[in-house]
Amino acid sequence: MLPSFNVLGTDLKECSKDPITGWFRDGCCNTDRNDISLHTVCCVVTDEFLQFALSKGNNLITPAPQFNFPGLKSGDQWCVCAQTWQDAYEKGVACPVVLESTHEETLQIVPLDNLKQFTK
Repeated sequence: MLPSFNVLGTDLKECSKDPITGWFRDGCCNTDRNDISLHTVCCVVTDEFLQFALSKGNNLITPAPQFNFPGLKSGDQWCVCAQTWQDAYEKGVACPVVLESTHEETLQIVPLDNLKQFTK
């Protein structure tokens, strides 16, 4: 696999192994052509953000054991969809991001300046 880069142009860092996150469930916000929703933004989720995602039909709170998904709580780090984060930003409920762990493909949807305002 080729090296992945973050939004700062450096090597992509791990986002979370507990809970295990990422499109590939490898702990990183890596992506490929099959990831049409771009699960590329490494976030520190908040209750407000989780409720926003739920209101948009993306339930990140309820455990789904069949998918090895524990459910998220405030403070967990997770690779979220770039458009979901951008929508939350526009509604004033964006959560903090870890730039070093946010994949560069995020920049197709979210301006770097928006991300920088919420740097963890």
